[in-house]
Amino acid sequence: MKPAGRLQAAIEILSEIVERHRPASQALADWGKAHRFAGSGDRAAIGNLVYDALRRRASIAWRMDGDTPRSLALGVAVYLWGETAQELTQSFVDDRHAPEPLSNAEIARLDKSDLSDAPPWVQADVPEWLEEPFAENFDQDFVAEGQALALRPPVDFRVNTLKADRDKVEKALKRYRLEPTPLARTGLRLAPSEGPSRVPNIQPEAAYQKGWIEVQDEGSQVCSALVFARPGEQVLDYCAGAGGKTLALAACMENKGQIFAYDSDRTRLAPIYERLKRAGTRNVQVRGPGDDLDDLEQKMDRVVVDAPCSGSGVWRRRPDAKWRLTLEALEKRFAEQRQVLGEASRFVRRGGYLCYITCSVLAQENEAQVYGFLEESEGFELLSAGEVWEDLYAHSDLKPWSSDECTVTLTPASTGTDGFFFAVLGRES
Repeated sequence: MKPAGRLQAAIEILSEIVERHRPASQALADWGKAHRFAGSGDRAAIGNLVYDALRRRASIAWRMDGDTPRSLALGVAVYLWGETAQELTQSFVDDRHAPEPLSNAEIARLDKSDLSDAPPWVQADVPEWLEEPFAENFDQDFVAEGQALALRPPVDFRVNTLKADRDKVEKALKRYRLEPTPLARTGLRLAPSEGPSRVPNIQPEAAYQKGWIEVQDEGSQVCSALVFARPGEQVLDYCAGAGGKTLALAACMENKGQIFAYDSDRTRLAPIYERLKRAGTRNVQVRGPGDDLDDLEQKMDRVVVDAPCSGSGVWRRRPDAKWRLTLEALEKRFAEQRQVLGEASRFVRRGGYLCYITCSVLAQENEAQVYGFLEESEGFELLSAGEVWEDLYAHSDLKPWSSDECTVTLTPASTGTDGFFFAVLGRES
């Protein structure tokens, strides 16, 4: 498929996403089913066009003076991938799969590369209604934080120390030129791709199949380490989902003690069984909806709550979610977060710890929930996750955000990770 044909395919897929409000992953999957003979290079290039357009939707639309799928795709080609209007025009010639020829107005807009006059929310590439929450959380740095959330993410891996170490994995996968992550001592990173190129798929490799590594963003690895679970402890992962943090905790605990991995959604929980088997974990017991948890009440040394949230911290990976988020959906998350914190707290023993985690960078989902819980719940106090950070990551110059020197907020701009929030609450002895 020629580049012009790829561009036209991206326009068609963006139409499904922008005009019909379909999830990007679903729209891309449906296009792939309808074009089964498209090569992997074409699929990667088209996917990159679509996701880059969604990451930079506000700034491209402002430059192009329009939010149409065509405007977004053309903007990616010129503003982000370095094409020129003249090169695009030439590539459209004699290609029956190409988009319609560029108009004079489009050519003029594609030469408009300065965003200095754009509103701050446009420069930050966030929805206009979220400008105030971002500004409140990040002060004068909110534009830079938004721009970092609009970049392509790397692919991070956590080395499973139950089976291997980082040197062993690096040697086994040396042809991929993985780099150690700046913070996590068991992390390895594949740099983001550029333009139409794709990131290599490591999952078919023996190192992955043998359970030596797991795909896990460095921010998630850091939060798992901040839980500070020790060998021999009793730990409840209350919103375990597919088990990413459960696996990391099992490695931290050296397969000693007991982890109870629970989730109220059996579908979210389904992948955990195969992942646990591949990783060689022996200290995890999975419980799902309908299973009794009363035997765990007030017996857990640590309870981890990876709460349902807006997902604003992972907008690099799911940029369409940025534009689908509404105030109504956010308020629903607030209620779910309050509920899950209250439910999980009853399992913490006297002298134990309640760890609250989100993949959000919005203070309403983070600090506000923690302080609200403390006001309504007796016997808990906010402890300093910042001190644990200093103990674990003194080797790095990267510093997370903290509004109170106790809670920790990771962001792409500050720590080079996805956006995560971490707080730890201690139950009085």
